[in-house]
Formats: sequence, structure tokens, C-alpha cells
Amino acid sequence: MAGKTGASNQRPIIIKKIIEGDHGGHHGGAWKVAYADFVTAMMAFFLLMWLLGATDESQRKAIADYFAPTLIEFKQNSAGSDGPFGGDAIIAQDSYSHAVGQTGNRAITIPQEVTGSKDAADKAMHAEEEKRFDAIEKEIRDRLQKQAELRQLAENIRFIRTPEGLRIEVVDAADFAMFELSSDRLVPRAAKLLREVAGAIRTLPNGIAVRGHTDSLPYASGKTMNNWLLSAARAEATRLALLSGGLTETRFDKIEGVSDRQPFNPQDAADPRNRRMSITLLTETAAAASPKSAEVGR
Repeated sequence: MAGKTGASNQRPIIIKKIIEGDHGGHHGGAWKVAYADFVTAMMAFFLLMWLLGATDESQRKAIADYFAPTLIEFKQNSAGSDGPFGGDAIIAQDSYSHAVGQTGNRAITIPQEVTGSKDAADKAMHAEEEKRFDAIEKEIRDRLQKQAELRQLAENIRFIRTPEGLRIEVVDAADFAMFELSSDRLVPRAAKLLREVAGAIRTLPNGIAVRGHTDSLPYASGKTMNNWLLSAARAEATRLALLSGGLTETRFDKIEGVSDRQPFNPQDAADPRNRRMSITLLTETAAAASPKSAEVGR
């Protein structure tokens, strides 16, 4: 009896299992990804703000041009033209929020066509031509200074930068005339001067335009010659002199006579400086715009 009483007095062993609740919402990693995305976006935003404040318009344009091919490709691939829902063609006018023509800074918008590279190439080409023209002007002046016979004619040559290119003008003066009176025959000094000019520009790739100018003094009645014919004939004589100086026939893009329509001194019709010859080294743009016949005359 006593044994039974002792066994019944023992306390039972109780095992308690505690299951904690799910704390993943507070201690998991999902929120860290979202926070990292937010911090990255803010960093990109502040970087953009810094770039806009630290660069000028030309630098921003260069940055936009750098990313332009990527933006164009993204735009074409997201236009919906090949998707299952159809859509306009990729060349159709779009309605993007930053399309060119809408308000906003165009320097950071998606361009309709990539023109930045072409603009940069045009600027580089223009700078190269300007450098070439500077060298030619110096070479011609140096050539004239080396020859006593032509040294005095340095004041009769003018170098003018025009949209067409570098215009080299040989101007008559009171003590110098390129041609014999009322004639297209070059005087010896003028012919030698033109040969020196040809020697200086012989190796250049630029096309050449030759233009003849006369004064406004009229011819006597009954003469078959007039200032239009004379200016054209003198332009042709100048071309022949340049050919004798080493230029090739293919270099000439335009030969013309303009009579007295473009005077050096509009206030004095008899000013000898109105009689001059213009030899223009054409830029590549001007040469490309020069009309060339695609048909051979019969």
C-alpha cells in the first residue's frame, strides 16, 4: 500500500512547445530590396540634377548624343509594332511624353533622328577647311614676297571668307591692270601671278569657281563686245592661266562673268577696283550644292 502511495505522489512531466509567430514581415529581406531600389533611384536623380547644374548646353547635347543610339533602339523596340496587340509602325509619328516638338528640354529627350554625330562631323570638317584656307593664304603671300616682280602686287590680292569658301580676288588698281584695255588678254605680270596662285592651291581637293567682274564704263555704239561678254571672256582666260599653272580640268566647278553687277565700289562706276577676278576655293558643302548636269550635251 505504501508503495502505491509513493508512486502516486510523483508529479507528471509536462513538455511545453512554444511556436513563435511569423516575424518575416519585420525581419525578412524583401524590404531591403525595395529600399535599395529607392536609394539607387535617388542617387540617379541627384546625379542628374548635378549634371544639369554643372554642364552647359553644348555639354548636355554631347551627353544626349552619346546615349541617342540606345534611346532610339529602346524606342523602336517598345513602339508595339511587332507585339501581340499590334500598334503603329515604328516610323509613325509617336505620342511619347518627351517627343521632340513638345515642351521640355530637348537636350535630354528622345530625338526623332540622330543628328548629333553629323553636326559634330560638319563642325570638324569646317574647322579643317578653315585651317587649310589659313595655310593657303599664307603660302600665296609668301610666294609673292619671294619674287621682286610680284611683291608689289600683294596689295592687289584680297582673301575673303564667304559661305562658298575662300575667295581669292585679284583687283585692278590705278597702276596695275590684269588685262589689256577692253580685252581678255592677260598682261605678263598677271599671268605669272595666277600661275603662282595655281601652284599654291594645286594639291588641294577643293573645287574652284572663277568669276569675272568689269567696271560700268560702256562700250561705244556699234561694238559687238559688251561688259557681259568681256567678264565671261576674262573668266575663261583666268581659267586657262590656272591650268597652265598646274591645275587639272576637273577642279573647275563654275566659270562665269557677272559684268558690272557686283561692283567693288558701288559709288564710283569708274573705280579700277571694280575690275577684278575672283577665284573661289569651294567648301565641300558648296561644291555639293553646285548643279552638275547628269546628261551629256550633243
